[in-house]
Amino acid sequence: MKIIIWIVCILVALLIAGWLGLKIKPKSFPPYRSRTPVMQTVPLPTGLPAPVERFYRQIFGDQIPLITSAVITGRASMRPNIKGPTFLARFRFVHVAGVDYRHYFEMCFFGLPLIKGNEHYLDGKSRLELPFGMTDQGPNIDQAANLGLWAESMWLPSIMITDPRVKWEPVDEDTAVLVVPFGEQQQHFIARFEPATGLLHMLESMRYQKSNSQEKILWLNENLEYRTVGGYTFGAVGAATWINEGTPWAVFTVEDIVYNVDVKDYVRANGP
Repeated sequence: MKIIIWIVCILVALLIAGWLGLKIKPKSFPPYRSRTPVMQTVPLPTGLPAPVERFYRQIFGDQIPLITSAVITGRASMRPNIKGPTFLARFRFVHVAGVDYRHYFEMCFFGLPLIKGNEHYLDGKSRLELPFGMTDQGPNIDQAANLGLWAESMWLPSIMITDPRVKWEPVDEDTAVLVVPFGEQQQHFIARFEPATGLLHMLESMRYQKSNSQEKILWLNENLEYRTVGGYTFGAVGAATWINEGTPWAVFTVEDIVYNVDVKDYVRANGP
């Protein structure tokens, strides 16, 4: 009987320790070594759908900054699998605006790195590298990565009206269609704006979930909170949700952002 009690106590202690380990926040990555230089601006384009124009006037006014790159640093909660635990994480994403990106993240336990991931989307091709030699790539992953590139552009929002390859199509007073390039093709998002505030709330798209997926699944990118980071206001807290899972698999909080620095080598690196 005593042995059973001891086993139960040990199991309970392990469960409590595991729960605590998932609740301790990791330290953020240090700020990027360079800071945003003075940025050039251009006038707000004419002919935008009404909710799009209202949104950009609200966050930028009449002059729109020209963004060529971004280094985005923050912390997140991430659930690798719908049936698995949610980890607290830290991340650094690097963007060549509208072209390439690199995602580096560390899912942590007791605030220490447990699972590290390094994902590149370069020259239209994506490759995800995880521990234990796990990788994923292929046409479906490329399709998904390009949508990810543009969904994350909510963190560098001016490129969605300054990049000549991007188009906006009107729907109604609170909705528009965002058309973005994908190689020689195009991809589409439904953009939903908050009626009360005019802020961009959601981007919806049809995305492959896995490299072997037979059909695309509705993918939601939601701005949960607008904040001013690095002198610019954008949706700094965002959630990504697969509709078949029902709840966000990741919630990202941007804590530092640097624009228009040289990232041509950094976007191809492997560490933070």
